[in-house]
Amino acid sequence: MSHINIADVEYFLPDGRQLLSGVSFRVGNGAKTALIGPNGTGKTTLLRIIAGDATADEGAVTRSGTLGVMRQFIGQVRDDSTVRDLLLSISPAQVRDAAHALDATENAMIERDDEPSQMAYSHALADWADAGGYEMEDFWDKVTTSALGMPFDRAKWRAADTLSGGEQKRLVLEALFAGTDEVLLLDEPDNYLDVPGKRWLEKTISESPKAVLFVSHDRELIANSATDIVTLEPGASGATAWTHGGGLADYHQAREDRNARFEELRKRWDEEHAKLRALVLRLREKAKFNDGVAARYHASQTRLAKFEDAGPPEAIPLQQKVTVRLHGGRTAKRALVCTDLELTGLMQPFDTEIWFGDRVAVLGSNGSGKSHFLRLLAGGGTDPGTEHQPVEALDLAPVVHSGTAVLGARVRPGLFAQTHTRPDLIGNTLLAILHLGDEHRDGMGREAASRALDRYGLSQSAEQMYDDLSGGQQARLQILLLELSGATMLLLDEPTDNLDLHSADALEQGITQFAGTVIAVTHDRWFARGFDRFLVFGSDGQVYESDSPVWDEKRVQRAR
Repeated sequence: MSHINIADVEYFLPDGRQLLSGVSFRVGNGAKTALIGPNGTGKTTLLRIIAGDATADEGAVTRSGTLGVMRQFIGQVRDDSTVRDLLLSISPAQVRDAAHALDATENAMIERDDEPSQMAYSHALADWADAGGYEMEDFWDKVTTSALGMPFDRAKWRAADTLSGGEQKRLVLEALFAGTDEVLLLDEPDNYLDVPGKRWLEKTISESPKAVLFVSHDRELIANSATDIVTLEPGASGATAWTHGGGLADYHQAREDRNARFEELRKRWDEEHAKLRALVLRLREKAKFNDGVAARYHASQTRLAKFEDAGPPEAIPLQQKVTVRLHGGRTAKRALVCTDLELTGLMQPFDTEIWFGDRVAVLGSNGSGKSHFLRLLAGGGTDPGTEHQPVEALDLAPVVHSGTAVLGARVRPGLFAQTHTRPDLIGNTLLAILHLGDEHRDGMGREAASRALDRYGLSQSAEQMYDDLSGGQQARLQILLLELSGATMLLLDEPTDNLDLHSADALEQGITQFAGTVIAVTHDRWFARGFDRFLVFGSDGQVYESDSPVWDEKRVQRAR
């Protein structure tokens, strides 16, 4: 038996604002629970509290069964970690400790090959065996073969930052679901996964005997995997939790019915409150002239006080409003011409023309070169002119290629980065980012900046640092900066990965109204419906165009 029980959890941010307010729910044995809610309501924070990475200010978290955790940063690892380090990070503590001790003694023996070093290394090897390290390596061999197509001996020292975001996710997910942990916490496990990977994840979650609590904004994943849905509902005094004991099919109607009941209960409470206040005032006036009414007057005061102490029914959840106003501008008819373009080591040469106003979805499996293609265009293509300089201060790594990718006249690319890595924004508050501007974007007055943030549901976070925002809030700010930048070609790399459902709807509406060209890498089956051209990076290394979305391309076949 395994379960998680969250009881009356409250959490306050360092600035004193309440993030979570009396959050309570239960994930039962074998349950598959989706945790959803608007960006910034505390989903990741709640998972960190359950995992023991953060401490609640009030309330308690209890569970039975061993716990496996996929944290949100998986998919964005860009340090000097290896594949072995990633697998160790989700392994039992005794395996991690034995591995670190083995590494330390091995390095010491390399530096000074004396008897004490050799003895320490021998002890570390024995401890590694006692901790089950060799059995774990056999297990990892199956994981890397399944996730990466290579045995552990070949994969273990490979740098994690050479894996695509989807490959990092798939590696960790394979290990967690095939491992011995009985309870899993997964923070946006579908981010960076291609559609075959998402379909694999849906099937794996559904068929797993483990209890799984996962955060996701992918409606198809939730519909196909979740047995119940917990919503963090934003409120004036922090988010509360509501549990819908069913799937996504009837979720929206159940939520509307629940909110309608709250509205009716609040209306009745307000009416009763007004009656009691009127009664108290009326009896107070009568008591001034008639001592016999004093007892009734005091009784009415007591009744009103008790009524107010009990408080009104639960407030109707605050409705998030996000308005995207992407403008664009007129460019040459041919917005992009690729001639014999080859992304070296990724895809074979291809030709394509993209016209002003086109909505092009770039599809294909993880690691096929889609993000590299966007990065090349974001830098202005193969021979950028002054007018093709990007609208953001991005530090883009060069993309090795041959052939040409030429942007048309007046095409200014604006990139939405998949990992939200923006060194130029780190350490700045949202108000400061908009107020100060940069060499690509004019600054704004504080009042205008506040109004812009309010349109994106970020007004309450105006004084927060960019690096303290949730992934979804960072995504919304990136879209706002694109809106303000004057970009005429939007390059969107998985833009809906971190966006809540309402924000993703607003982005789709904004793209519809954008007067320019949009090229988007996506694995979001719902989001792709709004595009009219599909450029597919195939598993055979060929790039081709399709009239409809193609989701079944396998991993690109390369020598590994």
